[in-house]
Amino acid sequence: MARPRFDPEHARLVEPDAAGVLIPDARLDAPALRRFFTRAAGGIDSIARAASPDPVDSRPLPTATELAALTPAAVLVGLVQRPAGLTVLLTRRTAHLNDHAGQISFPGGRTDPDDASPVATALREAHEEVGLAPSAVEVIGRLPLHDTSTGFIVTPVVALVEPVEAFAPEPFEVAEVFETPLAFLMDPRNHELREVAWNEGGVAMTRRFRAMPWHSDGERYFIWGATAAMLHSLYRLLASGAD
Repeated sequence: MARPRFDPEHARLVEPDAAGVLIPDARLDAPALRRFFTRAAGGIDSIARAASPDPVDSRPLPTATELAALTPAAVLVGLVQRPAGLTVLLTRRTAHLNDHAGQISFPGGRTDPDDASPVATALREAHEEVGLAPSAVEVIGRLPLHDTSTGFIVTPVVALVEPVEAFAPEPFEVAEVFETPLAFLMDPRNHELREVAWNEGGVAMTRRFRAMPWHSDGERYFIWGATAAMLHSLYRLLASGAD
């Protein structure tokens, strides 16, 4: 998502998006997630191709021609195995970047010609951005492709990550590395719908987007946009398979 023309934290709160299914804690541990991604929709490759558009997103699904024109990218949805439960590895981008400045993101980026697969892209980018060694990562699945308004088609790669004492953020791109409990992000009571309105050439425009604000140690992390959309995609998949 490009640098927004609005402050997302001050966008109108439509409603807390709390009508969803509560996912039992037992479905949010490492063994349960391994099982889920192994069997869901026929396995990793099938689930990555599944059509699962966010109902909040009013844009039509891209055509095959439009998809071919998008720049491939991948992100690592890293689930860190902490004693208190899984956490999601996230970064705050530095303020001077042209794209995603100051925003909350997964480690990731555009695919390089030498990358053999989206998994290779996600692992390489995570190593470059936060110092995460590929040997500490166990890939368990992928989420549906996510197309951004800036011309990227993103593969979210879901992985279990061994506990790391300290990450090593790349200072040019990453201002901060932090972790948010998976249980918090998968709880629909912590999901918001927000709306921004503007005038474009005399035409009234509106856009709705998801947000998952999280507070920790006095810091406020406003998770929104593509990152929140991909987290909500994970939530919808897990909720659809709830026993």
